[in-house]
Amino acid sequence: MADVAMPDTSAPAPVSGDIEMPEVPTAVPEVHESETLYIQNLNEKIKIAVMKQTLKNLFKLYGPVLDVVAHANLRMRGQAFVSFDDKETAAKAMREVKGLPLYQKPMQITFARTRSDAVIAQLDSAELDKHKAVRLEHKRRQRFQNPHAVKLRAKRKAEKVEGAAPVPATKRPNVLMPDEYLPPNKILFLQNLPESVTKEQLNQLFSQYPNLHEVRLVPVKKDIAFVEYVDEASATAAKEALHNHRIDGETKIKVTFARK
Repeated sequence: MADVAMPDTSAPAPVSGDIEMPEVPTAVPEVHESETLYIQNLNEKIKIAVMKQTLKNLFKLYGPVLDVVAHANLRMRGQAFVSFDDKETAAKAMREVKGLPLYQKPMQITFARTRSDAVIAQLDSAELDKHKAVRLEHKRRQRFQNPHAVKLRAKRKAEKVEGAAPVPATKRPNVLMPDEYLPPNKILFLQNLPESVTKEQLNQLFSQYPNLHEVRLVPVKKDIAFVEYVDEASATAAKEALHNHRIDGETKIKVTFARK
């Protein structure tokens, strides 16, 4: 009979802790690079024109900026799109600028999901009309499928079936924006002033900051006043420094941007 090789029993049997399990690869989400960056968490108090110019000045350090898109409507507030002429420039800009504070808020940056009109016009102008048509159709479908629109259509359909008179839409009251959230401008509004305060005192206080133009008291209401600077940046610096300042050692004055 042929010799049969017996297994070597001299080595100890492996215990469960000694068994090396195969390494399971983890799924890495695929990143679709784009020529356009989608930026969120922008300071909503900054005027749209100012924010667009600031973004253009910042991102043109990385290459030609084809377009900057930002809107003041409720759905788009605090967001913007910046388009370059190639994906590599956009990727480099995103790596280096992502998280950078802009007007005291760190920017959140990702690639846009679709190409912008400006990119198509630059790189594939023959497809621009088709691209716009597809984009507008997509926007129309989104609005049609919006939960509020669906609910409103269902309500109107039910009213029509039941023969009930449609309920008139209630007019939304005009809500006055609080002073603290007014957009920046070059005129400051002072409140809670001591009645004994003089124009000279306010001049001395606010002239610590450059480009002071004028201090105006309100004769019929002595606890308020207006301070005007030559430019918005100077007014902003004075506001940030002197809001809640104790002008007489006791009374905190309130400093906001004036309502236009």
